[in-house]
Amino acid sequence: MTRKLEGRVALVTGGGKNIGRAIVLALADLGAGVAVHGLTDPAAAEATAQDAAAKGGAAMAFTADVADYAEVERLGQEVKDRLGPVEILVSNAAIRPGASLLELTPELWRRAMAVNLDAAFYLSKVFVPHMLEVGRGSIITIGGPAAFGTSADRAHVAASKAGLIGLTKALATEFADRHIRANCVVPGTTDTERAHPEWYAAQDLSQRSHVAKVPMGRLGTPEEVAAMCAFLATDDASFITRQVIMVNGGAFL
Repeated sequence: MTRKLEGRVALVTGGGKNIGRAIVLALADLGAGVAVHGLTDPAAAEATAQDAAAKGGAAMAFTADVADYAEVERLGQEVKDRLGPVEILVSNAAIRPGASLLELTPELWRRAMAVNLDAAFYLSKVFVPHMLEVGRGSIITIGGPAAFGTSADRAHVAASKAGLIGLTKALATEFADRHIRANCVVPGTTDTERAHPEWYAAQDLSQRSHVAKVPMGRLGTPEEVAAMCAFLATDDASFITRQVIMVNGGAFL
């Protein structure tokens, strides 16, 4: 495999499992050094970092609450000190707790906004200067179908993910002339391990139910989402910015 990202450093938040883990390994396959962020399961982040390092590049696990700006500042300095300035930023960490509007508390609303949207802003605030320092960069945010109002009991998630699209496009516009691109990848229903199945109690999670909504007749895989992110990280995507790219088997949003 051509190592198109040799000598570049990436940070993937929520990189220990599922789509995040697949993104880490796809970037490592292309030669990138990878900072694997994890908060709720540091052991998974460490295991993913070890698997990435086995591909021949540098990879290290880091822990931080990306919804806390001071923590993101600390993370930025630690990654730079240990791996170098970040050129590829993948904002993947997110929460999707279910709650109807009548049940939704201000605290849960605020937490969803903090993890899903504020964190992407904090990460951009800290790591875009890394990209300006090296003269190039690729910001990749991981959106979700909720941004398009596809699920009930997800107003807080929908608002945060829609805001993420707006933030991504604004960053793309602001830094386009400084060789920093920003795109949002929106996975469809993907075959992943549910860390919090209780969040989906009101939904039918059967494979038959989800596959019926996908023209291609199956669920997506983490590796298929990761392949798009890896492409956007490389110079092959050098003229692609401010885009929302669906990886969903043709499902309508």
